Parts: sequence; C-alpha cells; structure tokens
Amino acid sequence: QVQLVESGGGLVQAGGSLRLSCVASISMFSRSTMGWYRQAPGKQREQVARINGGGDTIYEEFVKGRFTISRDNAKNSVYLQMNNLKSEDTAVYYCNTYPTPRAPWGQGTQVTVSS
Repeated sequence: QVQLVESGGGLVQAGGSLRLSCVASISMFSRSTMGWYRQAPGKQREQVARINGGGDTIYEEFVKGRFTISRDNAKNSVYLQMNNLKSEDTAVYYCNTYPTPRAPWGQGTQVTVSS
C-alpha cells in the first residue's frame, strides 16, 4: 500500500519561509498530478497547489506568487516552497494525488505562522 510522508513544517514568523517535502513509498505518481492540501483548525481540507506529470502547475489564488510546487519523479517526491508566509497559512499540510486523493492520507506536517 502506498504511504505518503510529509515533512518540513514548523513554527515561523510572518514573512518567513518553509520548504515542505512529500515522499511516496512507491513510484505511484510519476504520471499522476500531485497536489498539496492543507487543513486549518475547524476548517475543511482545501487544495493549495498541484503539478502534473509534465511539470505544469496551478495555484489557488490565496498562495499565488508566494508558494512554488515542484516534483522529482526519480525520488518519488513533491515539494512546496512557501515564502512570505501569513498567519492564515497556519494549517496541517498534506500531499496526495489530484483531483481525487487516491492514497491514504499521511500524517501531514504542521505549519504554524506567528504574527
């Protein structure tokens, strides 16, 4: 069974940066669109950004210009570079396939932005 392991979160001040990583246990996604999702306390999980197998990217409006998604298929990995973080970016971040999350959700990585 595929496992997704997210890492790289932490506590950062507003305006700071973090780089998240997600590694899949198998090469499940070399041809799949992968996405980063997040879930803030008391809110539903939402999509943040996605990247297809060819490297084309799409971002939700609230992160456009601040976040960059990338992937390394040889390492079964997808990344999220987050710059100019805001307090409203505080959430647990997850990766999975897009549009339908096909793998079991990982534990996520907590991002906390202090204002």
